[in-house]
Amino acid sequence: MLEWLSNNVWAVWLALGAGLAVTELTTLDFTLLMLAAGAIAGGVTALIVPGLIWLQIVVAVVVSILMLALLRPTLLERVRRMPGYRSSIDKLVGSSGVVIAQVTATGGEVKLAGEIWTARSMDGVVIAPGEQVEVYQVDGATVVVYPRHQALP
Repeated sequence: MLEWLSNNVWAVWLALGAGLAVTELTTLDFTLLMLAAGAIAGGVTALIVPGLIWLQIVVAVVVSILMLALLRPTLLERVRRMPGYRSSIDKLVGSSGVVIAQVTATGGEVKLAGEIWTARSMDGVVIAPGEQVEVYQVDGATVVVYPRHQALP
């Protein structure tokens, strides 16, 4: 088996590329896909010059870096401009949580979907710990909240 693999290094590169491409489906960040393209390029190089492992590695690294630097930003921008796209931060708007530390106009803490966020109240009202809140907007790393039982002003 090892002898076959040493004679067919391209198969190792192909398996690595396929594994990275399949794993990309779990992240959807295009990083592993760019690395998979580099591995495929290394495999093509292995078919052309099977004895030069160093050249295969150099080709794989260069192609991966070029793909990460040139193609990935363009793909991410296109995906983010698609109709209906909402980032995970945008999805917080409208979600409900509970106050952990008193929320005022200047600060406080809330728990949203199992995560603790810095918060401030929308209209300056003081919200006590344990009270249910809803996210009005996200301002950087701070969520702006209002009491869930209260109507929006």
